[in-house]
Amino acid sequence: MKMRNLSKTTRSNLITYGMVIAAYIIVEIFLRADMVSSLMEGLLVPLCVYVILAVSLNLTVGISGELSLGHAGFMCVGAFAGATFSKCVEEVITSSLLRFPLAILVGTAAAALFGILVGIPVLRLKGDYLAIVTLAFGEIIKNVVNVIYLGRDSRGFHISIKDTVSLGLEDDGEVIIKGAQGITGTPNDSTFLIGIILILITLFIVINLINSRTGRAIMAIRDNRIAAESIGVNVTRYKLLAFAVSAALAGTAGVLYAHNLSTLTALPKNFGYNMSITILVFVVLGGIGNIRGSVIAAVVLTLLPELLRSLNDYRMLIYAVILIATMIFTSSQGGQEIQERIKLFFKRRKTKEA
Repeated sequence: MKMRNLSKTTRSNLITYGMVIAAYIIVEIFLRADMVSSLMEGLLVPLCVYVILAVSLNLTVGISGELSLGHAGFMCVGAFAGATFSKCVEEVITSSLLRFPLAILVGTAAAALFGILVGIPVLRLKGDYLAIVTLAFGEIIKNVVNVIYLGRDSRGFHISIKDTVSLGLEDDGEVIIKGAQGITGTPNDSTFLIGIILILITLFIVINLINSRTGRAIMAIRDNRIAAESIGVNVTRYKLLAFAVSAALAGTAGVLYAHNLSTLTALPKNFGYNMSITILVFVVLGGIGNIRGSVIAAVVLTLLPELLRSLNDYRMLIYAVILIATMIFTSSQGGQEIQERIKLFFKRRKTKEA
């Protein structure tokens, strides 16, 4: 089947998948040629994490039309659920090819469950109220994780919110979660290849959901809730579905993130307010509702500070200027005005040359 015989949507989706695969091939070529610095190589898995987070949040913000600031909270749930599972079964399931997919399923399921539990009461709110409540949820999750102590011995699992001593473990017992110190010794199962595979799976789920009957119902609710209700669309069901899928994919990103670290802690920089805002910036700069734009924005904005590192004090200044310029260009009014001026400039040049 020729490319021109495909529908516009199918061509766009294939371009998005092809862009990710091409990026992986190019990076692998550079890695094998030893042309990538150790710093940039260390950013490959985090890049995949941010792309998954950006695409999944776009499902809530861009497609469902709900402003959520608690995405880092779902990432935190997935990260700790997946890391805890891997720690518990590390000696039983020695193969990472089996252990890591199971950890991803556990983390994804845990985040989806929290998405449903949070979404049922929260999605009754709108606008700023929804943003504030989801932000509070993210902070609550982070702080709850910081006070949990979980241990295991021959008698089973023990949990406490005081300290490791209060767990009352036997001599052969093992502390898995150490409160604010987090989880230490999580298997390093995350790789760039697995990250790319998870990105492709995320894109497949989100793109197919958007183009399905369910996706059209979700977008109808976003555009006009009253009109959607009037034709029999179950508003609560579809909004909750989008929110739960978005939360589940954030949990997947959390598992990938957790298995890339030797020590997992629930710090503000990892799972706090700033992380949620960073993910939202990826979505806004890439274009709200634009899935491919979210992928590009997440990659560019993650790499940009590192590429500008040699400029020292001016690094963040240039980064801020680029953000502002991108916002102006991608906004509907500003972008159209700039594009019209560019077209007019080239039109005048052609007229002079003629």
